Amino acid sequence: MNAYGPILVLGAIAVAFAVVSVVISSVVGPRRYNRAKLEAYECGIETLPPSAGLVQRIPVKYYLTAMLFIIFDIEIVFLYPWAVASNSLGWFGLIAVALFIVNVSVAYAYEWRRGGLRWD
Repeated sequence: MNAYGPILVLGAIAVAFAVVSVVISSVVGPRRYNRAKLEAYECGIETLPPSAGLVQRIPVKYYLTAMLFIIFDIEIVFLYPWAVASNSLGWFGLIAVALFIVNVSVAYAYEWRRGGLRWD
């Protein structure tokens, strides 16, 4: 338990900072609300009121952009630790990263095929 003490203290500090930040912002922050500030805003698309009875479709381009972000994010999260420990992993690490890159390349190929890499 002695080894986990600093980790628990850091976690407690992080939780306390988050809670204190939210409480202070709600106490000190401005309270001038208007209709425009309370409306939902999704990437520049004007939303319709629920009473209109229309369902507004979001273009596929937004989903492709989100998927591209997730691909880059996952690639960076897994390749940095491998790059740091690549000397000690040997052939096992090299084969694991090669399989990972093949797997990520499939996602890139799908994204490329769907037109997600074209910025109009």
